[in-house]
Amino acid sequence: MLESSTQDLSTDALARDPDGTRDQARLLDTQRAFDSVAPDYDGPRGNNELIQRMRVTLWNTVQNLLPTGSHIVDLGCGTGLDAVEFARRGYRVLATDWSPGMIARTRERARTSELADKVDVEHLGVQELARLEGSFDGMYSNFGPLNCALDLPAVAAQCARLVRPGGVLVFSVIGRICPWEVAHYVRRGRFRRAMVRAARGATPVGMNKHTIWTRYYLPREFYRAFAGAFALDDYRALSLFMPPPYLVDRYRRRPERYERLGRLDDALGAWPLLRDMGDHFLIVMRRR
Repeated sequence: MLESSTQDLSTDALARDPDGTRDQARLLDTQRAFDSVAPDYDGPRGNNELIQRMRVTLWNTVQNLLPTGSHIVDLGCGTGLDAVEFARRGYRVLATDWSPGMIARTRERARTSELADKVDVEHLGVQELARLEGSFDGMYSNFGPLNCALDLPAVAAQCARLVRPGGVLVFSVIGRICPWEVAHYVRRGRFRRAMVRAARGATPVGMNKHTIWTRYYLPREFYRAFAGAFALDDYRALSLFMPPPYLVDRYRRRPERYERLGRLDDALGAWPLLRDMGDHFLIVMRRR
């Protein structure tokens, strides 16, 4: 399925950075950050109650759009929670990630779940999709791996090559406007941190004493990279009324109150204007 095992940067990335030095450094920074948290990423950092709520929204969206038995690609699979869930639901999954530590966790999860025959696992970053061959019914990506793409139009072009006409993309992307985050940091006097999502271009974000290079998007800003080959079906806010996952302790103190806010997310998250905000947004695109 993969053309080679090389981990070199894509041609498109090198065209923007001729000697590859800056892009390679940023990719390695991000890779090391996720490797450093892979052993405990199923805990509060990567799968608390608020994260799980968003996971289920993506799971059900994919299931509503693609029939059981479809062949789908997980871009940025993390520890394989999504890939194994889709395998349980009857899908064939190719799980990919740029972090070797995350890939090792995914392989182990597929093996211990006795679903390794339904989950193929490849060490492959989103910048390396040109190495991938085949035709797929759809792709999904959960919790922002595509925010780390150095060249989103290049990723979009590879998605168009790999997804069959009529196939779908379902991506959970970190949004640019998160009212909860702004309020949280402004109250603490951390004004620069409150405005970090307003930055243009790749922004360094700390995690576990490492750096993740991240870009933040409005939904239609993100969609522009895919518009040539994909029609925009729908998008909605995730964690708009609910607090973002790093405020899970607040949720745990008063879960009943915040579940009511979660129901507002469900009811109003697709409304105009509101759907452009939130910790993440869920966007659905269909191959023309």
